Amino acid sequence: MSIDPAWEAPEGSWASSAARRRNMQAIRSRDTKPERLIRRLVHAQGLRYRVAARPLSDLRRTADLVFRPTKVAVFIDGCYWHGCPKHYVPPKTNSGYWSEKVLRNFTRDRDTDQKLQEAGWLVLRFWEHESPVSCAQQIADIVYSRRAKQSNS
Repeated sequence: MSIDPAWEAPEGSWASSAARRRNMQAIRSRDTKPERLIRRLVHAQGLRYRVAARPLSDLRRTADLVFRPTKVAVFIDGCYWHGCPKHYVPPKTNSGYWSEKVLRNFTRDRDTDQKLQEAGWLVLRFWEHESPVSCAQQIADIVYSRRAKQSNS
């Protein structure tokens, strides 16, 4: 689909311009660089997982990495989209819409965490700016620890 360069966003639209709209639509929701790097490091430690999978079939939300047998769901959150306390900077254009969008994402993230925890899952959340090596090590340590507890039960 091609957008006419002369197109102007209608009043109340989420995009302040056609260029901004194209830019925002090009942002990936999965397989981001931080996700791919962490997945590669976790895989190198011998762990296997599902990518962009629903931990709970009746919940329309996906985790970036899902370890079903140990019930561990991993999310790598983008600093802008999830409101990182260190790096989130409110946009200058259409700030009302984007601030509300980030707040909705944040609220949905907390709701997802609660629902997964109630179902017996461990939720791990990392920011995209965190060290991939450190994140991968934490994930591996927790998954291996939970596996050991399951086999001892």
